[in-house]
This record gives sequence, C-alpha cells and structure tokens, in this order.
Amino acid sequence: MRNVSNPLGNLSHDIPASIVVFLVALPLCLGIALASGAPMFAGIIAGIVGGLVIGSLSGSNVSVSGPAAGLTTIVIAAIHDLGSFPVFLCAVVLAGAIQVGLGFLKAGSIGHFFPSSVIKGMLAAIGIILILKQIPHALGYDRDFEGDESFVQPDGQNTFTEIMNAWEYVTPGAIVICLVSLAIIILWERPALKKYAFFQWVPSPLVVVLMGISASLVFEHSVPFLDIPAEHLVAIQASTGVSDFLTQLTLPDFSGLSNSKVYFTALTLALVASLESLLSLEAADKMDPFKRTTPPNRELKAQGIGNMISGLLGGLPITAVIVRSSANISSGGRSRASTIMHGAWLLLAVILIPRFLNLIPLACLAAILIMTGFKLTKPALYVGMLRKGISQFLPFIVTVAAILFTNLLIGIFIGIIVGVFFVLRSNFQEALSLVKHGENYLLRMHKDVSFLNKALLRQTFEKIPRNTNLIIDGGDSQFIDADIIETIEDFMLNAPSRHIQVEIKKSYASLNDFFRKHD
Repeated sequence: MRNVSNPLGNLSHDIPASIVVFLVALPLCLGIALASGAPMFAGIIAGIVGGLVIGSLSGSNVSVSGPAAGLTTIVIAAIHDLGSFPVFLCAVVLAGAIQVGLGFLKAGSIGHFFPSSVIKGMLAAIGIILILKQIPHALGYDRDFEGDESFVQPDGQNTFTEIMNAWEYVTPGAIVICLVSLAIIILWERPALKKYAFFQWVPSPLVVVLMGISASLVFEHSVPFLDIPAEHLVAIQASTGVSDFLTQLTLPDFSGLSNSKVYFTALTLALVASLESLLSLEAADKMDPFKRTTPPNRELKAQGIGNMISGLLGGLPITAVIVRSSANISSGGRSRASTIMHGAWLLLAVILIPRFLNLIPLACLAAILIMTGFKLTKPALYVGMLRKGISQFLPFIVTVAAILFTNLLIGIFIGIIVGVFFVLRSNFQEALSLVKHGENYLLRMHKDVSFLNKALLRQTFEKIPRNTNLIIDGGDSQFIDADIIETIEDFMLNAPSRHIQVEIKKSYASLNDFFRKHD
C-alpha cells in the first residue's frame, strides 16, 4: 500500500487539495487581519508562514495553520495597549519562543485530555457557524469580516441579527453567483463525474472562482441589475513583484522589550494559541480518514517557530485552524505537501497576480465555505452521537450550543466541564458493585476507589438490610483512598447494632494493606 504520509507520493491528491485550502485561506487571512486592526498584509504573511514553515516542521499530515479568528480580540486589544503594531510584533516573537519552550517541557500532552465527544461537538459547531456566517456574504452583505466565529460581534450585532440585516441589503448578482457555485460544487462530487481524470485533478472551488470572476465581469458590462459592487470583491494591496512585496513587510520594534506589557501579551498569546492549536490538532486527527496521530509537543515547537518567523516578518500570530484543516481533509489532502503548497500559492498569488485575486466575488468563496461547513455538521454526525447514549450525546450537544452562542474557547471549556461530569459519574457507578444472594451480600471494589466515591459507598452500605451477611472484596482495586478505608471501618463498628455480619475478604494480590493483611 502506498505510504499516505509521503509528501511526494500523493501529489495527485495534495495538489487539488492545496488549491482549495488556498482559496479558503485567502479571504480568511484578509478578514482576520481587518478584524484585528492590523495591516491586511499581516494576515497574508501569517498564512504564508503557516503553510511554508509550520507545514514543513509539523508532524501533522493534514492540519493547516494560519491566522486565527480566536485571537482577534486579544490582538486588537494588545495593539491598542502597546501603542503600535511593530511593538506588538515583538510580543508575537516572544510568544513563539514561549511555545517552543512549552514543546520542550512536553506541555502538548494536555491535548490528549480533551474528550472525544467535545472535539466532535467543536467540529459540528464550527460547521454551523461557517454556514450561518457565510449567509450574509452569499447575499452580498459584507459588514461582518471573513473568518469571524464569535456569536456577539464588535458592532453589537450577533450571528442571527446579522443574517436578518443582510436581507435588507441583498445584491442579486451575489445570490446568483453563490447559487451557481453551490450547484457546481455539488455536481462536481457526483460519482458519475469523479471517474473522469479531469474532475479528479481540477478542484471544484477553482472552477467556482473562475466562474465567479467571469460572471462578475459579464454582470458589470452587460447586466447592470446584477452588477457586483467593489466592496463585495476580495481586496488585497497589489504588488508589482518581489521587491514591492518585500517593502510591505513590517519589522518588529524590539525597544518594546523594556515594556512589561509586551511580556504579558506574549504569555497570553502563547497560551491561547497553544490551546487552540492543540484543539485543532485533535480535531484534525479525528477527521483524518487514515486515523494518523500527531505528536503534540512537536506541534507546539513548530507553532512556536512559525510565530517567531511571522512576528519577525510582520505577520499576525498563528495557530492550527479547524476551517482550513477540514477543507484540506474534505478535499482529499493526504500529506504535509498540501499544507506547504497552499502557503506557496498564497506567496506566488500576492506577488504575481494580486489584481486577478481582487476580481474574486466573496459570494463564490461563501459557497465554498458553506459546503465545508455542511461536511463538518452533517445530520449523520448527530444521529451517530445520539446512538452512543446520553453520556456522549449531552457533552457533544452542549459543546455545539456553547460554541455557537459564545466562542470557540469558552464553548470548549463548557463542553469539557459537562464531559468530565459524565466521566466522573461513570467512574462512580463502576467503582463499586453490590451482589445479593439470599441473606448474603458481596460488595466488590473495582479499579481505583477515591474519596470521590465516599458518598456512593455510604449509599451502598445503607442499602444493606438488617440481619444479613456482608463480604467486602477489595482485591481488584489498585488504589483505595484512606477516606474509603475509614468509611468501611466506621460501618464495621456500626454493623453489629444492625445485626450485620461483616467479613473482609483477604487478598494477597491486593495492593492495599487493609485487604492484604486483614484478619
């Protein structure tokens, strides 16, 4: 079987996927920079570094890195507090150094503690948010920036009121382009067409973009009613070559190292970016059809080096991001080559064809993101989680709702709390078992029994009626808390008053002295 992780052995899959990721990343890089109060070019630099640098260093085969919407509020506040964007870049470089240090300290292992139900809820929620956030762009209303994931927006609106407002500013041409784009993407994935090499090699989003540009030009010159306004097109500063590109780079102001706020900002960025990267990494591994796992500590080091380089070149802080990663996976990306190439396409496009990029209507990009969102939140996902039982479904659906009505990190935190509750409840129920045979009872202790199980143990003792016999067997437990032993001893002292005969089953295999040496 071909090695699916070989960057050179899967180009037939990775090249089309890289083009799709490039088309998805372009408006997100620009939109997140706009929302962050940073130069638009800073978003592009972050996207290029995320692809070329982090894509090369990361151990993930499918994860994609770039500027993240989850950092926008931190960035805009930091730029204001620090007084200038160059001083903020100094904080980005330091944040990257902290992330490298976290990688060497093996802090990435925290990513293994996110419950699967919460990760799946995060993916489903991002899918819903993608669809809802792109509806205004599909209608031709672009007040909300591309890449926004929060429910409440800076202007006081929220996801739903923004959609309602959009219907008052409908652009007919944008609707036509979006509907045709959706039709192309859906038809392109039909099995009857996929058997032809052309439909395998040429990704539907590329066809959608070319169609959108052509339609926009036709509308402008021949169908005034459907004309697309300039604000509904991609807007990137044009360059005339490599030298012009280099002049747009912003260097960090390291005089900011004397400002204590720089260090606080760097630490905040490092922690939040690392957490979001680990979440995205877990999600990407879940979506990977080949079920490969990514070393999280290597990822933190890669993210840290990427942020150091991004800061030095004038780019925004970077994290692994779910939307671009899911677009990569759903488009067939198999190895790091697709991630690296998407960074190369961003670099070449802004140097060679910026004016061509500025002809792309946001409506056709909205269609691409809507389909990406649908793949993340298919109805089958909800049915599958429901079939797994309430202990899996409730953390899943709570995470979906929490992210939808707050933001990614707050929603994940709420979901983890609910998930931990069900884990603890399950452990409570499985830690002890009581078996009855006539007037005889057998109480077994399984696995680890801690003070958290003390209430359950007392309730179990209360269930044992008068005039019975009880055997307590703790031979299967590797750990029994002192509080549990004390609770057993208290019960044994009180048992004679209830005419309950208690026997402690001696076990030489037990790790606990109470059961190994009890007479």
